[in-house]
Amino acid sequence: MDKLTRGGWIFRSFDVRFFKPWRKSSAMASFISCHPLRRDLFPNGASKSLSMGNEDQLLLLHSLLFLPELSNADEGNSKRMFHAVVCGGTLGIFIATALVSKGLNVCIVERNQIKGREQEWNISRKELMELTRIGILSEADIEQISTSKFNPNRCGFERKGEFWVEDILNLGVSPAKLLEIMKKRFVSLGGIMFEGKSLSSICIYDDAAILKMDDGDILSSRLVVDSMGNFSPIVKQIRSGRKPDGVCLVVGSCCRGFPNNSSSDIIFSNFSSKKFEDKEFQYFWEAFPAGSGPTDRTTYMFTYVEAKPGAPMLEDLLNDYWDLLPNYQGLAIDKLEVLRVVFGIFPTFRDSPLPAAFDRILQVGDASGIQSPVSFGGFGSMTRHLQRLSSGIYEAITGDFVDRHGLSLLNPYMPNLSATWLFQRAMSARLEADVPPTFINELLYYNFQAMEKLGHSVLRPFLQDVIQFGPLAKTLGLVMISHPEILPSVFKQVGFVVILDWFRHFVLLGSYTFLSIYFDPLIRPWIGLLSEEKKYFWRRRLEAWKYGSGLDYNSYE
Repeated sequence: MDKLTRGGWIFRSFDVRFFKPWRKSSAMASFISCHPLRRDLFPNGASKSLSMGNEDQLLLLHSLLFLPELSNADEGNSKRMFHAVVCGGTLGIFIATALVSKGLNVCIVERNQIKGREQEWNISRKELMELTRIGILSEADIEQISTSKFNPNRCGFERKGEFWVEDILNLGVSPAKLLEIMKKRFVSLGGIMFEGKSLSSICIYDDAAILKMDDGDILSSRLVVDSMGNFSPIVKQIRSGRKPDGVCLVVGSCCRGFPNNSSSDIIFSNFSSKKFEDKEFQYFWEAFPAGSGPTDRTTYMFTYVEAKPGAPMLEDLLNDYWDLLPNYQGLAIDKLEVLRVVFGIFPTFRDSPLPAAFDRILQVGDASGIQSPVSFGGFGSMTRHLQRLSSGIYEAITGDFVDRHGLSLLNPYMPNLSATWLFQRAMSARLEADVPPTFINELLYYNFQAMEKLGHSVLRPFLQDVIQFGPLAKTLGLVMISHPEILPSVFKQVGFVVILDWFRHFVLLGSYTFLSIYFDPLIRPWIGLLSEEKKYFWRRRLEAWKYGSGLDYNSYE
């Protein structure tokens, strides 16, 4: 075959397929008029190990031969030429609205209806106010979508002691009301929504990304924003079926009949680790008053496990949940009216956030892995990073920095996120660790005890999944001084190699903190004198230092 000049890849809903880059032949030249690709879409030679049968060749040929000529699409179908196409609307609508508010031509593709669920999202008001600072939500909107407010908020570990804080995840937000407001705002600003459409394929070209829907409709865009969550088929293709490094399993319910319902539990454990066949698990609880009624309360039970055979099924967890709930809440099951049952699986990867693997495609939200590995659900993480992402994406599109390298700067290495892996490992009960069943609760209690002594400036960021160098160093130092007897069990539970790897991230966390505090003010005044490309690079670098050190938390406190 002729020299490689064209590439493409395709996926179908829940059926991701890989294809070798296509080679342009003279017979095809009259059908294909767009520019050749600049680079191989399969980095690190991934395509070399893949075989492609006749059926796959025909599928790819069909997707290439029946694409519109890009210049014609620009002139004759401008309504379908976008600066950005956001795939996945539940959380994607926030980034889409932020981009359209900056004057970009944006559309959302969602296979279902963009509609919020009944179950509330819990967040702090200060985190939610990030949406008002960006300008896509008003304070009046916040009052409208807030269905419950409650204080204080409890953390507790197996009768060792309790810690009470204020204004942490103390706001219940109605996703249905919030998404309805966002939809109206997005459309009023000129955004276009395609609901009930499934993405069939994406082909990347030198000047555009071509998206084909399952109904044959075609869109073209400068950038594709993947907001399809943890189970995005694009991410599945990028990771090549690699198993997660960890999984958070969550089950719960919203029930009516709780007489004392004015406070919440952020993290609570009332039992030591539990054995399940030849495995061991540590259960944790969260609980929040619900806005549907004064005695309505949502309770979650969750655990962290390794992604390997023998892990419990959600059904097993749900059975334990109903058995353990009466002891946790002090009410018999027959005293409660079950309104709904909730459950979820949240895979996490150590190499998160996910850098761009292709030109013109960027992962955001849960698809990028930007959320903390000890949290579940990405709404809070999305609000925290929305200002950074919307500004960066706008600059990438307008400056044409949408190649793989330019987009990877928007999902940079963040040492505070990587350092959090130690906590998930420490909170994952493992039979082979040979530590007492009470170890995890003791370790958490000692850490919370130290953070409480050090004050709210240490405890509050941690409870909102923001790890900072100073607070972390102080906490670990105080725990080692106060309870040196626990250190051997820490090494058994976590592992020496994991601690060594964590220490590297800890050192880099300190480096990023130093660079953001002292080097950023020296560089920032000079950025305006640089070329547009270097401006883009240095702005992303300064953001990586700030967010990677957790210092963005101080800016919205």
